[in-house]
Amino acid sequence: MTAHVGSILVVEDDEMLRETLGEVLADEGHEVRGAAHGYEALECLDERGVDLIVLDLMMPRMDAFEFREHQRRRPDAATTRLIVLSAARDIETAAERLEADGWLAKPFSLIDVIELVSDLLPERA
Repeated sequence: MTAHVGSILVVEDDEMLRETLGEVLADEGHEVRGAAHGYEALECLDERGVDLIVLDLMMPRMDAFEFREHQRRRPDAATTRLIVLSAARDIETAAERLEADGWLAKPFSLIDVIELVSDLLPERA
């Protein structure tokens, strides 16, 4: 069994992708919670902080930009590391605007997700 590495919040409106990412990251030893949209993600942050947020760029009800504004207003979550996911052509520009720590263009491989998360959340001793 892999040691607990970090706490991750996956914010993705595609339920199958959200669950798949959650399972893969949990298999890597992370504690993972999921949210279908930005409002639900903010509720998760209110319950307990996380080490990393994996955020879909385009979601119903609250997009990544609005979510990020709200997230940054929370002192305990303002500096949480961020990975942005999107099928948008301009994902790199959007990730820069969001001041994300990393981004992945859809479709992406699960290996790419694991490697990027590992780079941002080094294993704890």
